[in-house]
Amino acid sequence: MYKILVIDDHRDTLAVLSGFLKKEKFQVIVAESSKDGLEKAVAEEPDLILLDIMIPDMNGLDLCRILTTTPETCDIPIIFISAKITPEDVRTGFQAGAVDYVKKPIDKIELIERIRYALRRTEATELMVQQEKLLTFSATAVTANHKLKQPLTLINLSMSAIKRVLDKDSINKEEVLEKLEIIHSSVQQITAILNRLLRIQNPEIKNYLGGVKMVDIDKKSDDEVV
Repeated sequence: MYKILVIDDHRDTLAVLSGFLKKEKFQVIVAESSKDGLEKAVAEEPDLILLDIMIPDMNGLDLCRILTTTPETCDIPIIFISAKITPEDVRTGFQAGAVDYVKKPIDKIELIERIRYALRRTEATELMVQQEKLLTFSATAVTANHKLKQPLTLINLSMSAIKRVLDKDSINKEEVLEKLEIIHSSVQQITAILNRLLRIQNPEIKNYLGGVKMVDIDKKSDDEVV
């Protein structure tokens, strides 16, 4: 069940909106002031906010700007409800961060459709973000496997070679030191690869083999911390 927060200082409006939203199977939370609305938006984590512009303690535009820049509430879609709906009002509302604008007196059917559209769009965005995260995770795993395989193989071979030398009656010190140097170099290479992966803030995905993706760690990006 979707949770909707309605912020309006008119109790009659709150009662009307709550009534037909509940009939549409939405869970409804109400707030009669901007302060109360902000607190409930953070505490209740609603799926959508209906916000009146003309609220005495803080106008809806200012509250919208706060909500869309607060980490806990920035992803919640906001629909303005207002008697003022000139082109300039609409433009200002969108600039403040709202996703839609509904005029009072409210047409119930129109509002419900706008709410459902905003929720579908939010779900689609969240799905795309999750898919992008999964792609990045998979690409990072492929990258680590591809880049670390060679130095790890060299370490394994060098350790086996050192073990064979130590099993002999006469130990060749130079041969051991040579293998230790290979191990040291390989460890440095692994450390450099891991550091590169950690420094990438906006990973750039490239094709590997058979449609498999991997992170491009060889190309430095502008946002990479040096």
